[in-house]
Amino acid sequence: MATINLRPWREERADERKKAFSMNILGAAVLAALIVFAIGYYFDLMKDRQNDRNSFLKAETAKLDKDLAAIRKLKEERARLLERMNAIQNLQASRPLIVRNFDELVRVLPDGIHYQSLNRKGNKVAVTGMATDNLDVSALMRNLNSSVWFGEPNLSSVGKSGDGMNSFKLSVGIAGTEEPEKTKGKKGKKGKKGKGGKS
Repeated sequence: MATINLRPWREERADERKKAFSMNILGAAVLAALIVFAIGYYFDLMKDRQNDRNSFLKAETAKLDKDLAAIRKLKEERARLLERMNAIQNLQASRPLIVRNFDELVRVLPDGIHYQSLNRKGNKVAVTGMATDNLDVSALMRNLNSSVWFGEPNLSSVGKSGDGMNSFKLSVGIAGTEEPEKTKGKKGKKGKKGKGGKS
């Protein structure tokens, strides 16, 4: 005897297909959400890492800027110290020269002359004095010119004063810091200076 299936199998199959399709859609949506979340998490992680690197670089750059500023400050301080040391060395080197120059000014002074003032500016010495005779002024200029410590003197003024003496003003350049070897014998020949010259 033939059996007849009276159940609505077509509707049931359609319902099963709908359920399977819905589950597939739901699974795809969940999978897509997981993928999007994973990608977002990955990019957030990379962003955080890059921010950490940027913060580290900024901190190191700030340290380097401080170090560079300290180095510049040390260089400026070193330059100031070197300049000060050079100035001190120049002063120390010029001290015996100044003493030697003034000693030489006394040595070349004839008997008929006395100094009123001696002023040094740079490598020039300005001399103001009184002389009993103009020949004494000429003798002083010859003695200065023949000295290895001075250059050629320049007489700026000479005239009579109220007490019968001759006043004069001259300037002379300083020759150098050391006496040249080849001119040392020149001093020995200055036994006879100008009128009344001192040896």
